[in-house]
Amino acid sequence: MKFVLNLYLGAPASPGEGLDHAEFLAAAGQAGELIGAHAFADPSLSAVVRVRDGVVTATEGPYPRTSDHVAVQYVVDCESRERAVGLAALIPGGQAGGVELRPLMDPAGLEM
Repeated sequence: MKFVLNLYLGAPASPGEGLDHAEFLAAAGQAGELIGAHAFADPSLSAVVRVRDGVVTATEGPYPRTSDHVAVQYVVDCESRERAVGLAALIPGGQAGGVELRPLMDPAGLEM
């Protein structure tokens, strides 16, 4: 089962700053469960793209407007949801902003 783990941090935190994820990376990496990891640039550099009635608009800045933003994203392939929760608990920073755990879907649907 594949899951995405989104680490949410407060807006004042700089992406990559203080991210000591050695325990998480070791646990997921040694078990062969880590598929990928991405740290995001500052949310002020983002845009939201919408298409309404064929008209494309790009709005500057993060959406939704909130003090927390996704700072890091991991993709893991685990035996179970419980294992993914265990790995998410190893991510520092999750105690402050939280780690969102979402199952990924393949073209056939939810991989559960």
